[in-house]
Amino acid sequence: MADRLDGAVVLVTGASSGIGEATARALAAQGAKVALVARRAERLEKLAHEIAANGHTALAIEADVTDQEQAIAAVERTVGDFGRLDILVNNAGVMLLGPIHGAPTEEWDRMIDINLKGLLYTTHAALPHLFAATEDSPRKVADVVNISSVAGRVASAGAGVYNLTKHGVGAVSEALRQEASRHGVRVTIIEPGFVETELQSHNRPEVHEKLKERTAKIEPLNAHDISDAIEYAVTRPAHVSLNELLIRPTTQP
Repeated sequence: MADRLDGAVVLVTGASSGIGEATARALAAQGAKVALVARRAERLEKLAHEIAANGHTALAIEADVTDQEQAIAAVERTVGDFGRLDILVNNAGVMLLGPIHGAPTEEWDRMIDINLKGLLYTTHAALPHLFAATEDSPRKVADVVNISSVAGRVASAGAGVYNLTKHGVGAVSEALRQEASRHGVRVTIIEPGFVETELQSHNRPEVHEKLKERTAKIEPLNAHDISDAIEYAVTRPAHVSLNELLIRPTTQP
């Protein structure tokens, strides 16, 4: 690693499992203080205790980032307790697949709320603190990392609205990169392919079964494969910005 994260403060959304949990552990091990944000308080507390037991610092914050006031409060709690914010990892998301015809439209609302609005609300609240961090940080840089998907590059039948949200993450991330880079804030999009996490299990049973059939011959990535990429991106020297990382299993078509 080029630079450890000693003294840096990180906020990770969706930190109660999967990629978010793995990222929190990885960045804490790099010396960062980590704010863990998600809705499942019990899991967050357990993770915070485990990080502390390894000699690092973590703060559990129960919040639903689809509620703008809760997203703002999570950022303000992080800055209030730790004094600053250097890195935001927008990981909270949901993947609800199925054909557009006959779809339960509440699934569309849920994906738009979490994948887009949650990311936007948290980023909006965090940006003033990230801009401020570049002025007094030994790193001389701050980071926004947005977790997108290969679905943000290629649209597929049966994933239309999920594609919509992840293409949106890519678009808003690039716009933000152009706006924020002049302030010393880097923006990185991480686009995983098939990762073995809880994400698939949130689908309706019939959709979940089709997904299992489609991915049966793929050796999936795991959450640590993605957290390793995030760790790499945020530990580059200040003049190096990794804007987009597409990570697929070797056997994924």
